[in-house]
Amino acid sequence: MNTYYVYVLKCSNGTFYKGLTDNLNRRLNQRGAGKCQTTKDQKPSLVYVQICDSRQEARQLEIYLKSGSGREIIDELLPKWRNW
Repeated sequence: MNTYYVYVLKCSNGTFYKGLTDNLNRRLNQRGAGKCQTTKDQKPSLVYVQICDSRQEARQLEIYLKSGSGREIIDELLPKWRNW
């Protein structure tokens, strides 16, 4: 069974980027090195990670975090990051 990670990055422009991966270190290195278009100029910082047992579970969580309700949960879980 593979392990998947759903992560939230705080970008320098104040936005949050949500994604999933099966290799968190590799993905964070890609994002931090500017190799990903979405966060290329944003100097992202990891603020949250959730470990999932399957890709399906991770994808469902990622979709939820990108929804209106999910954004509210992020604001509740990570209020200090909103103004950082």
